Amino acid sequence: MDRRTLLATLASAAAMAAAPFARAQDYPAQLIKWVVPYPAGGGTDVIARVLAEAMRQALGQQIVVDNRPGASTNIGADLVAKSKPDGYTIFSADNAVLAFNEHLFGKLPFNPEKDFTYIGAIGKFPLALVVHPDFPAKSFKEFLAYVKANPGKVNYASPGNGSPHHLAMEMFKARTGTFITHIPYRGAAPAMADVMGGQVPCMFLDLASGLPIMQGNKVRVLAIGSGARSKALPSVPTLAEVGVPNTEVFAFQGILGPAGLPPAVVARLNSELNRAFGTPAVQKRFDDFGMEAMPGTPAQFAALSRAESRRWGPIIKQAGIKLD
Repeated sequence: MDRRTLLATLASAAAMAAAPFARAQDYPAQLIKWVVPYPAGGGTDVIARVLAEAMRQALGQQIVVDNRPGASTNIGADLVAKSKPDGYTIFSADNAVLAFNEHLFGKLPFNPEKDFTYIGAIGKFPLALVVHPDFPAKSFKEFLAYVKANPGKVNYASPGNGSPHHLAMEMFKARTGTFITHIPYRGAAPAMADVMGGQVPCMFLDLASGLPIMQGNKVRVLAIGSGARSKALPSVPTLAEVGVPNTEVFAFQGILGPAGLPPAVVARLNSELNRAFGTPAVQKRFDDFGMEAMPGTPAQFAALSRAESRRWGPIIKQAGIKLD
């Protein structure tokens, strides 16, 4: 290769290497699509929309929410994993993609560790153990004694197989040596309705869906699966306080993009996400949902997700839960 050809080759390679960073400096130059793997109107969708509006004002570009429900969030996740890594397609990921599905499904169309860029955590909200007001047990201690005295005779509801609510009870059962029978529903609303109606006596319920009925005494809250008491329910003890340690159960979510996003794009999105947490509209919505914002770095979000995957894998395996 002569000197002129060599210089031309090197210049071309340098231009190709610099291109993503040049684009990142101009980012965003067009509309951003935010994929939500649930139907419109649900908690994840509402959180994405309020954050998208707060971030839009700072980014100077429209952020359009694209609802792609189905297959325990795998449809939306696969779409994003296969998208162009330019920062114009991002994804609301929760426990399913971040921690559960790799253990629940024999084979996924993506690798949650390798096929995404972790942009930033959004927040988490704990799950609480609730019972119908007429259930014989009036306290957590009485509940535990009752289910131990009646193995397999007490049912619990969940929004569906493999949901955080389902797995929270499975962890609880593993930690307490109890046998409570699972009744899966198609969504949180019908599960809550039957617990409020007394058709099913108990469930683990997330604060985002259930805080109004908890505060309205439509169900009795026995304990909460957070590291500390919730400011939304300050009188409710944690599971650790009532004698069940190492049973922190919460739903969490954050933003992913396809693997290979330019670092400058990731930094911009992460910065605007963290800034959005301080806006009044976002703070109000988080308070309404009993949700704790989780500002931080992409590395912290990735580390949390991988740690949660390692924590839940043995619980899923022990319970024999599969979604194939």
